[in-house]
Amino acid sequence: MDFTLPEEIEEKRKKVREFALKEFTEERKRYFDENEKYPFEIRKLAYELGIINFSNPWDLLVSIEELCRVDPGLGISSFVYAFGSEILMLFGSDEQKKKYLEPVQRGEKIMGFAVTEPVAGSDVAGIASKMEKQPDGSYILNGSKMFITNGSIADYVLVLARTAPPPSEEKRHHNMSMAIVEMKWPGVSANKLKGKMGVRATDTAELVFENVRIPPENIIGEIGKGFYYVMTFFNITRIYVAAMSIGIAQGALDMIVEKAKKDKKFSSQESIQFTIAEMATRVDAARLLTYRAASLLFQFNPDPVFTSMAKYFAAETATYAAETALKVTGLDGAITSLERLFRDSKIMEIWEGSSEIEKLVIYRMFMKKMGVE
Repeated sequence: MDFTLPEEIEEKRKKVREFALKEFTEERKRYFDENEKYPFEIRKLAYELGIINFSNPWDLLVSIEELCRVDPGLGISSFVYAFGSEILMLFGSDEQKKKYLEPVQRGEKIMGFAVTEPVAGSDVAGIASKMEKQPDGSYILNGSKMFITNGSIADYVLVLARTAPPPSEEKRHHNMSMAIVEMKWPGVSANKLKGKMGVRATDTAELVFENVRIPPENIIGEIGKGFYYVMTFFNITRIYVAAMSIGIAQGALDMIVEKAKKDKKFSSQESIQFTIAEMATRVDAARLLTYRAASLLFQFNPDPVFTSMAKYFAAETATYAAETALKVTGLDGAITSLERLFRDSKIMEIWEGSSEIEKLVIYRMFMKKMGVE
């Protein structure tokens, strides 16, 4: 069993790290965090330099890791403009791919993915937004979405809504469908959310849909299959959230190591040596677990158990590493970019399925493997 990545992927890792260290200056990191602005120019530069390559999943994985290692806010903003594109890749029609997916992949347009609602976060089956079919074949969308990445800057979003009531309480996940909604259409409005704890350089918004008419050609895949499309999407994106988390954890470890290099009194303490050893072990364990889950996914054989293990363990490793780094560096850490890194780490335990949801998935799927229904 070979635990090494191909040479070209490791070379790409070096290129991305060089890019991030050069472009994610302390001044830029502070500016976009404090002003909660989306870094359009950095996103454009990352695309032009080939930093983000959606055609190679391993390339993308290590790129995400290295970008978030330097700064999660700017790092995520560099590639999240294609958020939701996997749905169109897997389930979109040829016409939808040409009209909506290709411009995103060329860096010309920004896409969003609208599932979460004020009353339905990790419980996707609890959404209330509705798409009602009209006599001419179109649909009328009404409802609202919350905490939508790219919500106020996207050109279009992929929306999950009910196209019929659920047949029963046990089958709440039935009768959901997905559609492509252009943000310029009448009845669509976005309210940018401010004051987030972390990753403030990313754009997050509340979306409201009031009698939005959706042409039938903008329905994605089959009517009623939306929930299953979203679950398939999560099996992919949870791997990338794990990569973000590893980057954050590695970044926190980098900061402690840098302090240890400069301060012999600090590094001579046995407690600090133990801390660095434990952090390094956890970071590498999270990376290996993530790469195992990614290997299965990239071979078109995803395992929800390993995917959820990777996402939850890597996310908790990120918060552990950032919090531990703050503790051992004391006041020095509290007034540096480490404070921002800690704030950025917390969302990893929440989005794309909270740690509690991941543990439920692990338990249910693991017990099923063990023959326990």
